[in-house]
Amino acid sequence: MKYFLSILLIYTIWISCMSSGATTEIHPELPQWSADLLNKDASWYHSVEAITIADHVILYQSPQGGWPKSTDLARKPRSIDDIPQPGSSVANTIDNDATTVPMQYLAKVISATGDQDYIKAFNKGLQYLFAAQYDNGGWPQFWPLRGDKYYSRITYNDGAMIRVMNLLRDVSKGEEPYAFVSDSDQKRAAKAIAKGLECILKTQIEEDGVLKVWCAQHDEQSYAPAWARAYEPPSLSGSESVGILRYLMSIDDPSPAVITAVKAGVSWLQSVAMTGTRLNRQKNEDGRTEAFLTSASDAPLLWARFYELGTDRPLYLDRDSEYRYDFSEISYERRSGYAYHGYWPEQLIYEEYPIWLSKL
Repeated sequence: MKYFLSILLIYTIWISCMSSGATTEIHPELPQWSADLLNKDASWYHSVEAITIADHVILYQSPQGGWPKSTDLARKPRSIDDIPQPGSSVANTIDNDATTVPMQYLAKVISATGDQDYIKAFNKGLQYLFAAQYDNGGWPQFWPLRGDKYYSRITYNDGAMIRVMNLLRDVSKGEEPYAFVSDSDQKRAAKAIAKGLECILKTQIEEDGVLKVWCAQHDEQSYAPAWARAYEPPSLSGSESVGILRYLMSIDDPSPAVITAVKAGVSWLQSVAMTGTRLNRQKNEDGRTEAFLTSASDAPLLWARFYELGTDRPLYLDRDSEYRYDFSEISYERRSGYAYHGYWPEQLIYEEYPIWLSKL
C-alpha cells in the first residue's frame, strides 16, 4: 500500500510540474520581446521557440488591429488584465516599435511556416495602418485618435512614422518575407507610402527661404512644428530628422524635390554640429546614468536633439516647459532620463550621404 501511495504521489508531482511549465522541454525560457528578435537566422523562425512567441504576439493584438507598446509580447498573458485595452496609455500605437515590429516578426514566422492565423493577424495589422493614415499622408502616434493631446500629431518622434513607411515600402514590393500579402494590399501599401512622402516633403521646415529639417511632431492640419511632451517643443530635430533623411535617401530614382530635401537637410545638420563640447556620462549610486557637457578641443562632433526655431541654438526644456540654453540648468531627473544630445547624424553625413551623392 505504501509503495502504491508513493508511486501515486510521484506521479501527481510530475503531472503538476508538467502543467506548470517546470520542464524546459515543454516550456523553454523565452527571450524578452524586442526588435532584436527580427535579426535571428532564418532557420530560427521554424523553431518551437519562435512559433511560441508568435502565438503570444497575436494574443496582444487589439480589435482595431494594432499592438501595445511597453509590453513583453513574448510572454503569454496570464489573463485579460495583462492585455492593454483600447484607450489605455499604451494600446493601439506606432510608438516605441509597437505594431510595426510585431508585424515584421509575424512576417518572418509566416515565411517559415505559412501559418494562417499569423497571416490573418498580419493582414489585420496592415488594415490598421491603412486606416490610421491621415488623408495628408501622415500617421498619428495613437489610433483610433485620443483627443487633442500630442498623440494625434503627425509623429516622427523616435522614428515612429518612418518605421511605418519602411514596413509598407517592403510590403509593396511583394518580396519575402511579405510575398503572402495580396496584390491589392501591395498596391494600397504603395499608395500609402506615396502619400507619406508628400507629407514628409510638406512638413520640412523652411525659414527665410531656406529648407532645414523636421520637428519631432507636426500639426496634422497645418503641418507646423508642434509640441509633444512638456520637454519636447516645436523645434528643429537633430535626431528624428536623421531617420527621415535616411528614408528619403533609400528611394529609388528620387525626384528633384526629394534630392533638394536631402541636400538641404544634410547641409543644415552639418551647420549646427556642436564643436569643442564633449558629452560625458556617469553612473551614480542610485543606478541612474547622468549626462553632462564639458569643453574639450578634441571632442567629436555632437548634436542637440532640439534646436530653436529661428535661431538654430541648442534648446533644452525640463518638465516645466521653460526654454533654456544651458544644459546644466536641466534637472538631474531629466539629464539622467532623456537623450538631449547624440551623434545621430554622424554616419549619415560622413558615410551614407557621400555614397548617395555618387549614385546620383
